Amino acid sequence: MGMAKEHFVLVHGEGHGAWCWFKLRWLLEGSGYRVTCIDLAGGGVDPTDPNTVGSFKQYDKPLIDLISTLPEGEKVILVGHGAGGLSVIHAMHEFVDRISQAFFVAATMLPFGFQTDEDKNDGLPTLPENEIELTLGEAAGDPPTTVALRPEFQRERLSQQSPEEESVLASMLMRPWPATAISTASFEGDDERLNRVKRIFIKTERDHMLDPEQQDSMIKKWPPSEVLVIDTDHSPFLSAPEQLFNLIVKSL
Repeated sequence: MGMAKEHFVLVHGEGHGAWCWFKLRWLLEGSGYRVTCIDLAGGGVDPTDPNTVGSFKQYDKPLIDLISTLPEGEKVILVGHGAGGLSVIHAMHEFVDRISQAFFVAATMLPFGFQTDEDKNDGLPTLPENEIELTLGEAAGDPPTTVALRPEFQRERLSQQSPEEESVLASMLMRPWPATAISTASFEGDDERLNRVKRIFIKTERDHMLDPEQQDSMIKKWPPSEVLVIDTDHSPFLSAPEQLFNLIVKSL
């Protein structure tokens, strides 16, 4: 299990923030690990209006800034959830030698982001129009600036196995996410270079947000070092934090 001195950086998915990791952070820190939970632009308590986040580079800037200021020689373990997987991939392209391991928890795992419609079919949730609220751009025909899950659908999509009171708390903290910034995330680089980082995918079997079939497709197209399976909803950090913790630390 190592020397228990590793530094974890936990990266939230769409609509979430650093807050969603509170149970996993507590478990990791209780075992001696260092943990940093970040808010991406417009997420959590970050003051940015998500409607003003127009590019993935802007959205992901807090993570890139964090890694760029690490002490010389320090490596981190990245853990991404949902669209946080794109942030992990972005960081791998930018700082491949600063990342010792990358965990994808029901997360978008595409080596170059969204290059094709097929990539989007694999890596983006498919949500019916009646379940979402869109904030439209200023000009007619502009794509929506943000998307939000309607509160009455959040538990069923994200956390149907979690304690109900935690779903209520999550609904109070969820924010719209910058739809265009996330759906246009794309990266240039060399997948052989990326493969220098050990990748572990944690598949969520009862996921109603990123279907298991979508997760399987990404795994098949870019096989990680290891695939672990957890019999939970999309949010194992709420519904099964001890299980998630054990899967992670056993893979170090």
